[in-house]
Parts: sequence; structure tokens; C-alpha cells
Amino acid sequence: MKKYLLSFFALVLPLLNFAQEATDEVGLDQRIDEGFKPISDFFNDVIFFLVWEDPDIPFVLVLLVGSALFFTLYFKFPNIRHFFTAINVVRGKYDEVDHPVVEPAYGDSTPGGDAIETIRDESEEGEVSHFQALATAVSGTVGNGNIAGVALAIALGGPGATFWMIICGLLGMSTKFVECTLGVQYRDVGEDGTVYGGPMYYISKGLRERGFAMLGKIAAVFFAIFCIGGSFGGGNAAQSNQATIVLKELLGLESTGAGFWIGVVLAILVGVIIIGGIKRIASVTEKIVPFMAVLYVVACLYIIFSNFSLIDDAISLIVTQAFNPKSMAVGGVIGVLLVGFKRAAFSNEAGAGSASIAHSAVKTKYSASEGLVALLEPFIDTVVICTMTALVIVIFNFGGFFEYGADVSTDGSGAVMIGDEIVQGAGITSKAFAKYIPYSNVFLTIAVVLFAVSTMISWSYYGLQSWKFLFGRGKTADLVYKLLFLVFVIIGAAASMGSIWSFSDAMIFAMVFPNMIGLYFLFPVVKKQLARYVDAIKGNSKE
Repeated sequence: MKKYLLSFFALVLPLLNFAQEATDEVGLDQRIDEGFKPISDFFNDVIFFLVWEDPDIPFVLVLLVGSALFFTLYFKFPNIRHFFTAINVVRGKYDEVDHPVVEPAYGDSTPGGDAIETIRDESEEGEVSHFQALATAVSGTVGNGNIAGVALAIALGGPGATFWMIICGLLGMSTKFVECTLGVQYRDVGEDGTVYGGPMYYISKGLRERGFAMLGKIAAVFFAIFCIGGSFGGGNAAQSNQATIVLKELLGLESTGAGFWIGVVLAILVGVIIIGGIKRIASVTEKIVPFMAVLYVVACLYIIFSNFSLIDDAISLIVTQAFNPKSMAVGGVIGVLLVGFKRAAFSNEAGAGSASIAHSAVKTKYSASEGLVALLEPFIDTVVICTMTALVIVIFNFGGFFEYGADVSTDGSGAVMIGDEIVQGAGITSKAFAKYIPYSNVFLTIAVVLFAVSTMISWSYYGLQSWKFLFGRGKTADLVYKLLFLVFVIIGAAASMGSIWSFSDAMIFAMVFPNMIGLYFLFPVVKKQLARYVDAIKGNSKE
């Protein structure tokens, strides 16, 4: 621990000197933002290249949504047919299928054709339970995308963006099922029992099986690089950015270097947690995430049902403006659709492949069992929590507090005027909460900070697995990654929302390209594994 902290401060020391030299005219936070913005703009321009203009339609969104629709149809709506099966897996109803008490004699076989000896060995692999894997992965998705991202979508695209977020979330359940099944199917297990999994493994190993070894190797390397970027951006800097916004507002901090120092404190907190690896992360997230998610949803429901007479009006506005938006600032119906899809994809990460890294560590011998568990993520994240946030904001704005689509920022961060104050991201949600719940600014600040920390520690695991894939599994390589990760906590806290979210979007969506290569080559494997698991459940129920 001592060595780790000394290394961290050695890396941060130049930033501390930079802080000391910053002038009042050009504050520390502004100087960090000015240095980071060109990097953000470059990646954003490269990743979101357009296939159509006016409105601007980036190819990556077409690929993401089109693929989600394809997998939904190909697997015959697994998001609906297997929804309750997924819940039962998390509840432990089918644990005896994964870990049979009585082992049949050698030579028997499972419905999928695997020898029992092989299956028994496979059942011993893994590090965490179904629930822990889900909690870790959900902690990587349920974050400030649900609070700040929803507010950003509504500020830019109006209430109608919520409708398209829900549609994208429902379709994304199928994509998440496919990628997380593959994550378990092609994972590596070290001699010490440590699990290594995710798109970089199923892309490289799966494509090699099909005679495309070189393509698989190249695509896996690109995914690992983009995933590291995603861990620094959307899984890290964007989270510390929003945590800093609400902390500064709550504490009344107006110093030009306040974001930097908040980032240092967050970096130390996150650093202490991520040293412990997936088991430490899982033990923390399985406690923080359900507690905060339930508390946040209860607060949202309180506001929603306190305004019961406005619920139907809010839902009606969400649906009608999805097809007939009042604001044309984002390009009419297509523009609102794109805003909704973009924010939903950022929030639940279906198609990016990141969650399969956490799900790969589950203790199971049936890869499809964890794929089914994973399809619950977009439902929890987007269909439930994002919708709750949207209803709160829409109900709040029946009072005419801000104008939809009237972005007053210069960086596309969806800032709006509420009274005489410019508010953006989590600040908009905070204003909505404050109208109905006394001292809610304290509650929401705690929620945003805990969501941010839980997302950061989960994404540190995702990024570290990708780093190991590229640079090996040594302790030195691990330390270098963790130190860089913590530096981005500070950068995110200091830089502007526009720069950070632009970079974060680019990194998360960049992962879609190599991941989809793997999914399209390997989805027949998922079909076989699903049939194998369903047969096992049916066979067990007959006994």
C-alpha cells in the first residue's frame, strides 16, 4: 500500500506543481481543460464519422442500433422470452444446474454433448457469483449516465429523447446477452484461478477457430486499446466530472482550482479500492449499487407519485415529442432519436462489450446462464432508472423552468438557464429534486458521488483486463495502468463537461467497431449455448 501511494504521488507531483503555478486569471481547472480539449475533439471527429448529413447520422449509431435489432430478431426476442429466467438465475433458482450435488459417472454427457468430467472441471472456474457479477457490471453502467446523461438528452432533445432511450435500452438487452455469453464461453483462467475475459478474448480465440486468426488478433488489440480509453473516459473522467459539479455546488466552491483538489481526493479513495482486484470490487459494488439504486429509485418514485396527476401528461409528452418534437435544435425527429440512442448507448454500454469483462468472472459452467443475467442490465439501467430520472425532470419542467433544446453552452454540453443560473448535467437533475425534496441536494450529491465511485472502480477492472491483454499480467504493468487511471480521475474533475463527455462518448463508441466483428462471427455459438442451458434447466426440472 505504501509503495502504491508513493508511486501515485510521484506521478501527481507535476500536477501539484502545475496547480501551484496557476494564476487567478487563468485558473488551474481551465488550464487542464484547454490542454485536454484538442485531444477530445480529435477522437470525437474520428469516431463519429457521418453516413448522412442534416441531420448528422454517425455510422457507429447505425451499426449499434441495427445490430441490436438483428440480435433481437435472430434470437426471437430473448429480452422478453427469457426475462424471468434471467431473474431466476440471479435469485439462485438454477444453482443446482451449475453445481450439481451428485456427479454422474464418467462417459455420461450433458444435453450439449460435453463430457461430465469436462463440465465438472468448468463448474469450478470463476471468481464471483451471478449476483456479484451483475452488481459489478451494473455498477459500471448505473452511474452518472443515468443522472447527468438523461438530463443532457432532455436538455438537447426534449422529452422525446426519453422514448428513444427506452427503445434503445430494450434492444440493447439482446446485444448484452450475446456479448456476455461469449465473454464466459471464451474466457481464460490462470493457474491461480484468476479469470481473464471479455471481447479481446472472444474476438481473438473465436475468430481463430474460424480461420481468421489475423483479423481476430488485430480486432482484439484495437478493442483493448479502445477499452483502456473508455476506462479513462466514460468509466472514469465523466464520472469524476459530474461528481465534482454537484460537490462544488453543494459546498459553494468557486475556486478556479477546486475541481483539481476534489479530483485528488476522489483518486485516493478510488485507488484504495481498486488495489484489491475483482473480488474486492465485487464485495464493494454488491453493497453500494443495490443500496444507492434502490434509494435513488425510491426518491424518484416519491417525486413522481407526489405529482400523480402529471404522470399521464409527462408520458404523453415523452411519446408525442418523440415523433413531433417542439424543439428543432437537434434536427427534428431523427435528431431527437439520435440524441436518445446516443445517451442510452453511453449509459448501458450494450454493444461496447465492456460488461462482458465483469461477467466473465462468474462461477458457472453454462456460458448462456450469465448471458441471460446480463440482459437485465440495460433494463435496470435504461428502462427503469433512466426513465425515472426523465419523468422527474419532465414533471419538474411543467413549471417552465427551462427551454428544451435551448443549449446555452458553447461546447454542446446541454447547459440550460434555470432562473439566472446556467445549469448542466447532474445540476439539472439536482434542481428538479430540490423542488420536491427538502435537502435533496445533499442526497443527490451523495448518490452522484457513490454512483461515480462505483462506476470508476468497475471500469478500472475493465481497463486493467485490457491492459493485461496488451502488456502482460505482471505487477508492474498493473501499477502503471492504475496510476494512469487515477490521473484521469483528476483530469475529469478539473476539465469542462463538454470536453470530458465528448472524449468519453468517442472512447465508449470506438469499442463498438471491433466488438461487433466478434459478435457477427460468433453469434451462432451463442445460439448453441442458449439451447444447451435451456435443455439443462428443463432436464433438471423433470428430476
